[in-house]
Amino acid sequence: MKRTYYLFNPGRISRKDNTLKFVAVDSLGNATPAKYLPVEGIENLYIFGSIDANSALFNFLGKQKISCHFFDYYEHYTGSFYPKEYLLAGKMQVAQTKAYVNKKQRIYIAQQMIKGASFNMLKNLRYYNKRNRDLDPQIIAIESYRTSLPQSKDVAELMGLEGNCRQTYYDAFEPILPGWKMNGRSKRPPSNEINALISFGNMMCYTLCLDQIYHTQLNPTISFLHEPGFRRYSLALDVAEIFKPILVDRTIFRVINKKEIKPTHFETKLNGCFLKDTGRKVFIRAFEEKLKETIHHRSLNKKVSYKRLVRLECYKLAKYLLKIEEAYEPFQIWW
Repeated sequence: MKRTYYLFNPGRISRKDNTLKFVAVDSLGNATPAKYLPVEGIENLYIFGSIDANSALFNFLGKQKISCHFFDYYEHYTGSFYPKEYLLAGKMQVAQTKAYVNKKQRIYIAQQMIKGASFNMLKNLRYYNKRNRDLDPQIIAIESYRTSLPQSKDVAELMGLEGNCRQTYYDAFEPILPGWKMNGRSKRPPSNEINALISFGNMMCYTLCLDQIYHTQLNPTISFLHEPGFRRYSLALDVAEIFKPILVDRTIFRVINKKEIKPTHFETKLNGCFLKDTGRKVFIRAFEEKLKETIHHRSLNKKVSYKRLVRLECYKLAKYLLKIEEAYEPFQIWW
């Protein structure tokens, strides 16, 4: 079974027969003993920090359909090596483009995505509201924003509603995480520990969605809620909006409330707050455990993992675009 590997300052990476060879270098410039990973067991790579590699390596990874996602020293997502698409189809490309340029259809898809994202936010808030967190003000406000979705006339207005929902939602993080301060959402750089976790988790969710889109016929550069732009896979941003409350925020709530993440896992530098490698590893482990969890899928009548739910969301969108389904219903937590 293939899996994702997370590499922290892996050093020099090269191909050795049918394996990847890793040779790290210490602070004195001395090479450590080489480590090897069979390529058959790799789904994708997350690389934190610098690497030394050549084009031959990336040609090899491309042939093996292995994506690489890169993060710099300060946790910023810097880009992805994305192998040549192997499922893209002209019919899907045409359908996706038509939906984007058709104002009515694009607004409908964007509305549905915000509908799913905001519903999943409310699900989290209601869970903690039952545990004496007093989140009624945030719940009422988001419910009010949701009633305005059908009347939205353009994507800019929808993005404003989405921003209002998310800001109100983030206002509830301090009551959910007693003892931790957030002081509103801040990024580039994050100003405190909660913001650092949100930024890091959102990047993880974005790359997960990009990986799942890669295994469908969808084009990752043609989006509906976020505006397509140069050098970014904006459809992954769209899909991530639906799943961030489920995958990222629930992981944050777990690692803090269970004291798996502590203040010592962070460091302050360059006027920002960032996770240390030890903190990233704790969060990644919890995030991976969340992805492996399974739920009983009502439509499929079988257990599926959270990770699989993201792929299924891509399939639903594809079926709607190809007119196999009359409507697109975003994923909403039902349990």
